[in-house]
Amino acid sequence: MILIHKATIINEGTSFVGSVLIEKDIISEIYRSEEVPETILNKATIIDAKDLWLLPGVIDDQVHFREPGLTHKGDIASESRAAIAGGVTSFMEMPNTNPQTTTIELLEQKFEIGAQKSYANYSFYMGATNDNLAELKKVNQKEVCGVKVFMGSSTGNMLVDDKKVLQAIFAEIDMLIATHCEKEEIIRENLAKYKAEFGEDIPIQYHPLIRSAEACYRSSAEAIELADKYQTRLHILHLSTEKEISLFDIKPLTEKKITGEVCVHHLWFSDEDYSKYGTRIKWNPSVKTRQDRGALMQGLLKGKLDVIATDHAPHLIEEKVGGASKAASGGPLVQHSLQMMLELSKKGKISKEQVVNKMCHAPAIMFQIHKRGYIRKGYFADLVLVNPNKPYTITRDNILYKCKWAPLEGETMSTTIEKTFLNGKIAFENGVVNEVRGEMLKFDR
Repeated sequence: MILIHKATIINEGTSFVGSVLIEKDIISEIYRSEEVPETILNKATIIDAKDLWLLPGVIDDQVHFREPGLTHKGDIASESRAAIAGGVTSFMEMPNTNPQTTTIELLEQKFEIGAQKSYANYSFYMGATNDNLAELKKVNQKEVCGVKVFMGSSTGNMLVDDKKVLQAIFAEIDMLIATHCEKEEIIRENLAKYKAEFGEDIPIQYHPLIRSAEACYRSSAEAIELADKYQTRLHILHLSTEKEISLFDIKPLTEKKITGEVCVHHLWFSDEDYSKYGTRIKWNPSVKTRQDRGALMQGLLKGKLDVIATDHAPHLIEEKVGGASKAASGGPLVQHSLQMMLELSKKGKISKEQVVNKMCHAPAIMFQIHKRGYIRKGYFADLVLVNPNKPYTITRDNILYKCKWAPLEGETMSTTIEKTFLNGKIAFENGVVNEVRGEMLKFDR
C-alpha cells in the first residue's frame, strides 16, 4: 500500500490538507486531516507530499496520437508517455488516422494497439463518413467513448457533407456524438479570396480570417439544431469564438444533452501571437481574437462550456513550414496542458479547483467514465502530484513528443509535475516515465 501523506488535495471544488491511501489499483481511504492511524503509517510506503498539490489524473477527451499510418509524427506509445509525464492519465483518441477508424474491425485493431502500447488509460472514437451508418450502429457504447463527425474539412473521406446522412446519424445513433464544426463552404470562399490577393503563400495571420468565426458559428448552430430536433447527445469540440457561446445553456452538467469543449491553446493564445509563434500555433479551428479568448474563459467559468482538452495533434516541425494555406494545422500539447492551465490559474484567470473540475471531473461526468476523474474512496488511483512552487522550463531535452518540439518550447512554467499515479502504480517520477501500462476505459451507460 502507498500513502500520499499531507498533500493539499484539490478535488470536487475544495482544497484541503489530507492523505490518500492506495491499495492495489484503488483509493482505499482519504484522510481529511494530517492524522493517519499508526497502523497505516507503519505498513504503508509513505510519500511525503507536504506543500504539494494532489489532483485527480487529467482526462483528455480529444487527442490525435497518429497510429496507425502516421507514426512519423507520433504513435500511441510515444504520445501516451508524454501524456503521463504531463499528468494526463486517460485519453480519447480520434479516428482520422491511416486507415481511418470507420469500421468495427479497424476500431478493434486500435484497441489492440492500445492494450499493447499505451502508457495511459485509453479509448477511441469511431469515425463517421457519408456511407458507414450501419457500422456506427454496431458500436458498443460501454466500451467506446463516442462517434466523431467532421462537419468541416477533414482528411480523406471523413467530411460528412451529405445532409440526409448527417440527419440519420443524429437521429439513429444512440450514443455521444462529438463534432468538429466549421462550415466548409465559408472556408472555401474565404480561402479563394485570400489566394486571389496573396497567391499560394498566404501569411499566417490570415488563418483566422479564412477559418473564420462565422464558419465556426454556422456549423455549430447547425449541429445544435439537429441535436435539439432528434434529442441527440451532442458534444461540440474545440470551440473557438465568442459567438458560439451564445448557443449553449447554463445548467448542471448532469442535465445537459449538448456540451462544449474548449482547448488549452484557445485559452492561452490569441491572433496577436501569430507574429511571435507563426505556424506553430496554427490549429483548426484557428486561434482567434483576444476577445474570443476572454469570452471562452468566461463561458467555462459560468458553466456554458464544460471541459478543457488539448486536440493534441503532432506534426514534424518541417510540416509546420509555410503560411496559412500550406503549413499543417495542429500541434503537440498533451504533456504541457495541465501546467498551462495551472499557470493561468496563478495569473488569476481560473481557480485551481475549476481547472480540476474542467479537466478531470467534467469529462468523467460527460462520458460517464467508470470510477475515474475524482479523488474518491473506491475509485481508481489515477492521481497527479504537482509542485506549485518549482519552475519548469520546457526544453528539447524534456519534451517527450515524438516530433520533439512544443509550442511553448523555451518558456518556463511555475509548476512541475512531480509524480503521476496510474491505477495505483507510480507511472512517472523524477522526470522519468516508468514501464506501466494503461487500461481500456469503461463507460457506465
